[in-house]
Amino acid sequence: MSNSNQAATVNAYGVSQTQTTVQAKDGPANVWVLHPQGEGSWPGVIFYMDAFGIRPGMIEMASHIASQGYVVLLADLFYRFGAYGPLDPKEVLKGDFRATVGPMMASTDNHKAAEDTAALLAYLDSRTDVKGSKVGTVGFCMGGGMALTAAAYYPDRVAAAASFHGGNLATDQPTSPHLQVPKIKAEVLVAGADQDHSYPPEMAERFEATLNDAGVKHKSEIYEGKLHGWMKPDMPVFDAPGAERGWKELFALYARTLG
Repeated sequence: MSNSNQAATVNAYGVSQTQTTVQAKDGPANVWVLHPQGEGSWPGVIFYMDAFGIRPGMIEMASHIASQGYVVLLADLFYRFGAYGPLDPKEVLKGDFRATVGPMMASTDNHKAAEDTAALLAYLDSRTDVKGSKVGTVGFCMGGGMALTAAAYYPDRVAAAASFHGGNLATDQPTSPHLQVPKIKAEVLVAGADQDHSYPPEMAERFEATLNDAGVKHKSEIYEGKLHGWMKPDMPVFDAPGAERGWKELFALYARTLG
């Protein structure tokens, strides 16, 4: 199911970091494993990356979650695309970023990522330092819809699902996350930006209505004055106060649902 590629090291963010490979649906995927130092057992969290892929900024964010007492998996969901980067979002955004990330994004989608999640759950099950079978998911931008869709695919495993500035959550596409909402048993957190063309007010209302109709326990918020991507430290629109608020909400959600 997986093989470890390196010994665990303590990274710059003070957590233990290992890299491994799991056999995902369509091939081997690299996975970064982050957890607190020392002996112990902690709940599992699956982190869904954004469209710029794996890079130091994503590892920093995953490490921040791990430092709160979780075993965090950060998988490279662009494994179908092949080698790339690492990309610097600030540099990519200076040019035609869609030309760079578009082909990478086209290699996956919400359903493919949810199918890949089966291998990540199996990997968590294989670890002796993971506490319990319930996990949390979280995604940023592209990963937001993936985190929510995974909660629908594995309702008996995912206890908490969070999307930060996730776009296209309620569209007419067959992979739209809102179509999967009735299957979700997790508690859901959706945090959007009021200046985000990928999640306009009418879409937020549509997604909120879907959650309400399905009886999903949730909290939906629109962060005023924020732009798409405000949570990510390597983005030009990073907003430190907004990020602090988002992390506080996420960790409160996990504390309630994962223990």
